[in-house]
Amino acid sequence: MLRIRNVSKSFSGTKVLDDISLDIEKSSIVGLAGPSGSGKSTMLRCLQKIESPDSGAIDYDCNVGFMFQDFQLFPHMTVLQNLVYAPALKARDSKGKYTTKAMAMLKDLGIESKASEYPCTLSGGQKQRVALARSLMTDPDTLLCDEPTSGLDVATITDVITLLRGVNQLGVTIIVASHDLDFLTAISDRIILLRDGKIVTEISPQQHDDPVGYLSTYYN
Repeated sequence: MLRIRNVSKSFSGTKVLDDISLDIEKSSIVGLAGPSGSGKSTMLRCLQKIESPDSGAIDYDCNVGFMFQDFQLFPHMTVLQNLVYAPALKARDSKGKYTTKAMAMLKDLGIESKASEYPCTLSGGQKQRVALARSLMTDPDTLLCDEPTSGLDVATITDVITLLRGVNQLGVTIIVASHDLDFLTAISDRIILLRDGKIVTEISPQQHDDPVGYLSTYYN
């Protein structure tokens, strides 16, 4: 279980997270919803330890992977090089031993043919798959996703849902921040809605008659 206790974070005097407490069960998919500036991305960055809370505590003992909103693929590296770079660096080992794993992952995601191409040649959906594959190369127990459907068409969003559900079925906990309520209700076991840095409500979409309509009322 991942535990967040009384976490607060401010930037330039503006409180972005305000006394957040939350438990996230293992192998669940948790959506973080809320309008722009509500604290969704900051929460993920604190969980990944890219940012440090000003107060409170985040407690977990697991390997965490991160999918960035803008993918953050290395433009000077091929798709395959993007995948093997981090695990090889972490293990202080040669990249060769990770190549087989990376190619198998690309095949599973339907982009094996793109292994030798550079990110600038890929579509948004292809970059999304590469970003997902790269985040899974270190075998995370928990995957953090920041706006994974941003800028994608409906068909590609459906593919992303399928991909993330497949990852979750392997036992990986997924925490996903998104402004897309339809996407969150389609994929999440539980949705936490943030506003002005606070948790204002949470629901289980499967147990709610109109989850999108209900959550939308907090955006006005």
